[in-house]
Amino acid sequence: MTNLSKILSALLFIAFIGGCSGKGDGELFNLSPEAWYSKILEDINNASMEDAEKHYTSFSSEHIASPLLEEMTLIMAWAFVEDENYEKANKYLDEYIRLYGTTQKIEYARFLKIRANFDSFSRPNRNQKLMLNSIDEIRKFIAEYPQSEYRPLLETMLTKLRLAEHQLNIDIKDLYQRTDRESSAKIYEQRIEESPLNGTDVIKPHSPWYRAIFE
Repeated sequence: MTNLSKILSALLFIAFIGGCSGKGDGELFNLSPEAWYSKILEDINNASMEDAEKHYTSFSSEHIASPLLEEMTLIMAWAFVEDENYEKANKYLDEYIRLYGTTQKIEYARFLKIRANFDSFSRPNRNQKLMLNSIDEIRKFIAEYPQSEYRPLLETMLTKLRLAEHQLNIDIKDLYQRTDRESSAKIYEQRIEESPLNGTDVIKPHSPWYRAIFE
């Protein structure tokens, strides 16, 4: 082989190797599980969650059987909790349950989903339906896992959610009364009277209920 042929062969080999790790636009592919894991952690540390999601998708498509993918799925979920994107957090927890759903792992993932929804109530614009769903989910969890190590924390969450629900019912009733919507006000007045928390001496928070009770 001539020197020119050797040089051309070497250049082609280098180009081939380079093509396995990235494209001209910086997109990565064909990385090892360890490389993807490190890259996604780097994205999360840099608060680049969009890149983290893109790289997670590539990681999962290239190495679906990697043990590191299971751990990374939980890391992604918790990163979105920290980023206060609770919808995305639940998406990754659902994915974790779907892919790795043993009894113990489902228990943990369901706890994290409840925790993510609970944490979201410290932010404004949370809806009443999510609150009621969270109360139902906690009750179901406690019924299914009565000996769970997470039960004490969940019972604390449940108490706070029920206090928040009670305060919200009072606020809605007062709003309807101020706007002369007596029929609607009576519905909430009945809910308040039937609540086991009715008559409880609760100090009304200075900040909105959805923040003060959960902070």
